[in-house]
Amino acid sequence: MELTATEAWARVLERARPHLSEQTFRSWLEHTEPLALSRDRLTVSASSDFAAEWIEDKYGDLLSDVAARVFGRPIAIAFEHPSGQEGTRNSAPVPPPAVTEPVRPEPPRVETQNAAAPGGPVPGAPAIATGTVSGNVAFGSQLNERYTFDRFVVGANNQLSAAACRAVAEAPARMYNPLFIYGGVGLGKTHLMHAIGHAILAKDASRRVAYISSERFTNDLIASIQEGRMADFRRRYREIDLLLIDDVHFLGEKERTQEEFFHTFNALHDAQRQIVMTSDRPPKEIPGLEERLVSRFEWGLVTDIKPPDLETRVAILRKKAEDDDIALDDEVLTFIARNCRSNVRELEGAIIKLLAYSSLTRREVTTELAKEALGGVLEGRTVELTPDLIRERVAREFGVSVDGLISKKRTKELTVPRQVAMYLMRELLDIPLIEIGKAFGGRDHSTVIHSINKVEEDIRVDDAFGARVQALRVELAG
Repeated sequence: MELTATEAWARVLERARPHLSEQTFRSWLEHTEPLALSRDRLTVSASSDFAAEWIEDKYGDLLSDVAARVFGRPIAIAFEHPSGQEGTRNSAPVPPPAVTEPVRPEPPRVETQNAAAPGGPVPGAPAIATGTVSGNVAFGSQLNERYTFDRFVVGANNQLSAAACRAVAEAPARMYNPLFIYGGVGLGKTHLMHAIGHAILAKDASRRVAYISSERFTNDLIASIQEGRMADFRRRYREIDLLLIDDVHFLGEKERTQEEFFHTFNALHDAQRQIVMTSDRPPKEIPGLEERLVSRFEWGLVTDIKPPDLETRVAILRKKAEDDDIALDDEVLTFIARNCRSNVRELEGAIIKLLAYSSLTRREVTTELAKEALGGVLEGRTVELTPDLIRERVAREFGVSVDGLISKKRTKELTVPRQVAMYLMRELLDIPLIEIGKAFGGRDHSTVIHSINKVEEDIRVDDAFGARVQALRVELAG
């Protein structure tokens, strides 16, 4: 008698469990659900996109081998995260409801559907929707569906910025226009910017939202000048309701771009359209930024995000584990938080490295394992990660020279490591494509995009190559 999907998956799990550590089984497989079964394929639901990719990458071969023994024939097992669902451990996925009114500032905490940022709008104001409607972005990049207010951890380091963003999302162009957020890499500036876009679109899907980097604005301007489309350029940028522009510090020293952005800013502000900007430093400290732009950037509210304190770092790690349905003890989270101090990306990278180490050694995640996997790296790291450091490490890994990576030569022995280095810079440094191109002899952004896409494709189809790149990424992020 042919098995149902539920029966088949139950048998696969039963036979696979002895080959996995209990920690691995509980963290990754216990809460999966079968979706469909065909002659040669069993589709299984995972709690998140991250979990689906992780299970397929780390345990896919084992599960497929077990399934072949269960069915008596080869059968593929595919994991997916059904669209529109958010993983929870013991409940069915539900759409996120609106966030209630803000309350007094409290100790750092993870925001949930029933908690709002301290210091926000006054009680009695309309609730802020937190759902995602990223498909309505007028132009530029799409909003990241994970970057919503209910996924943002509020602490003493970002309280004012989070409250200001909620106020802007509730009443665009009324309170803080422009809103200027600055701080170091990986602290949550882009997350908050996307959250504003999601919240505004969730309340009114007809709003025209544009999320771009200053690099994209510059490239659009150059292309429009070359192609004689300046009228269309100005219409597109000046008829939107919300402009989200990342990394405005890269406008420095670009006279023509600053000139055009000055007029775009004025047109939007005069029309009472909301402008939100991020930077790695306050307006007055941006080299080569015209005084008239400095003045306008300070018209609204300038607020900063600092590195998180210990309590906030623990909350961030707990939220990450909950979102990706990963079971980690508080003792382990506290150990990581104490030794990983700089930014959110470093915290998340530490979790990924720890889970990879646990999977490879088939040992449960404990504080002792965390010390073994992360202790020396996290406590001893003093060197700041830079493009130069990435180039040097990749060159050494592939046995080529840094000068070769920068050169115009296109031999395979140089092209592959060059593409890998570009990919790692984009993943680890959060710098614009144009800056990555400059690090490789002034290559343009389209070349960088091609290189990144090529590495991503090769990682998907070549396990050995993927493992090599992942090892480099873990080492550099460590």
